[in-house]
Amino acid sequence: MEIREIFAQNLKAARKAKGLSQEELAHRAGIDRTYVGALERCRYAVSIDVADRLAAVLDTEVWRLLQPTVSSRGSTGERAH
Repeated sequence: MEIREIFAQNLKAARKAKGLSQEELAHRAGIDRTYVGALERCRYAVSIDVADRLAAVLDTEVWRLLQPTVSSRGSTGERAH
C-alpha cells in the first residue's frame, strides 16, 4: 500500500472518530473542504504543513496519520509493497 493510501485511510478514520465532517475538518484546518475529500480519495499528495494542521485539529501526531494499519500490512507485519 502506498503512503498516500495509508494517509487517506488514517485521515478518514481519525476524522470520523472525532465526529467531524470533511467541511468542519477543513474549516478548522484552514483548507478547502474539497481538498479534504481529495486527500481521503488519494487524489492529491498532502504537504507536510497541511498534514501538520490536520493532525493538530484531529488531536493527533502527524506520524500517526502516516502509520500503516494492520489491514495495510502484509502477513509478516511488514508494510506491503
